[in-house]
Amino acid sequence: MVSQTQNRIIVGLDIGTSKVVALVAEVDANGDTEIIGMGSHPSRGMKKGVVVNIESTVQSVQRAIEEAELMAGCQISSVYVGIAGSHVRSLNSHGIVAIKDGEVIDADLERVLDAAQAVAIPADQKILHILPQEYVIDNQEGIREPLGMSGVRLEAKVHLVTCAVNAAQNIEKCIKRCGLDVDEIILEQVASSYSVLTDDERELGVCMVDIGGGTSDIAIYTEGSIRHTGVIPIAGDQVTNDIAMALRTPTQYAEEIKIKYACALTQLASADETIKVPSVGDRPPRDLSRQSLAEVVEPRYDELFTLVQAELRRSGFEDLIPAGVVLTGGTSKMEGVVELAEEIFHMPVRVGAPTRVKGLTDIVRNPIYATAVGLLEYGAAHSRQNNAKGRRKRAEGPGLLAKLKEWMQSNY
Repeated sequence: MVSQTQNRIIVGLDIGTSKVVALVAEVDANGDTEIIGMGSHPSRGMKKGVVVNIESTVQSVQRAIEEAELMAGCQISSVYVGIAGSHVRSLNSHGIVAIKDGEVIDADLERVLDAAQAVAIPADQKILHILPQEYVIDNQEGIREPLGMSGVRLEAKVHLVTCAVNAAQNIEKCIKRCGLDVDEIILEQVASSYSVLTDDERELGVCMVDIGGGTSDIAIYTEGSIRHTGVIPIAGDQVTNDIAMALRTPTQYAEEIKIKYACALTQLASADETIKVPSVGDRPPRDLSRQSLAEVVEPRYDELFTLVQAELRRSGFEDLIPAGVVLTGGTSKMEGVVELAEEIFHMPVRVGAPTRVKGLTDIVRNPIYATAVGLLEYGAAHSRQNNAKGRRKRAEGPGLLAKLKEWMQSNY
């Protein structure tokens, strides 16, 4: 087996409410990722994006990891993992510091981001991400890369994301129980936006909605930066439950019927087309028109999109997203979803799938894998940034302490 360090392999682990997906990618010298292995297993032990049964979650993660290791032919030792759920909070903040040597260096950036995160957050929450939106140097706004620029005062505008301490600890505990380390815990909609949004959409202004099994996660971008994140606790599981209740059929059959025959817009479903609905117990299956099924599904999607629109209004960015709405996640794949969303949002809507990936493209170019592919892209981008930072530090030469030590040794 190939060791993980030798080949610069990174792993994205999406522990969702309905499935666990592990993707293994190889990162080349240019920082490009190629997926070389994947594993997927039904998720047991998660509800609305939060761990509710550690033992079941550990088993699901282990199965997915083993499958991915077998396919990639390597040993996995650490993962980038996603987190979601209603416990996630976000706010915009900013910090100001003096530029020490008249020119912005890495240390100044670290100090200004530390200043930006000095806000009061509840004791049961912890900071998950500090996502820079823009920098200001001596009142000059709109700076994306301030390194090396001259000035006296540096200001950073950031988007802070916090999550429940216990929710993050439970995810870490599950992964440690599988014998793995956690590289980083990443907000799922931030990860998904890496894989499905284009640079043009981020610049113009776009709202991404990742509709999973337990939660629908929202991320709003304008001028190339993330401005707002939110979570709505309605997603695919509610649609399945509605079908199971309305059609009086067991949940596993309701899920199959949803995937194969459901339509989110009644007028698109044919009244002549019939489907077989298994009954509970040993009663015989019944025939039902596809239109009747759509009448059960449409109100739930209508409710979801109405809540997304309310969140958009509350954020204050409703009029600042000319690129419209990008839907992703497994529950966005249904027929009629785009048409219904356009009716409600009155703006362009598309379904987003990962497109910039190499390797296993026929499988992973699917909205279901948006978060898992995004975790890989996030991991690759951050390892590139850390490498660049390391190179800069080496180029700057030894720090003050090292110089002092050297002087002491040469003089005494």
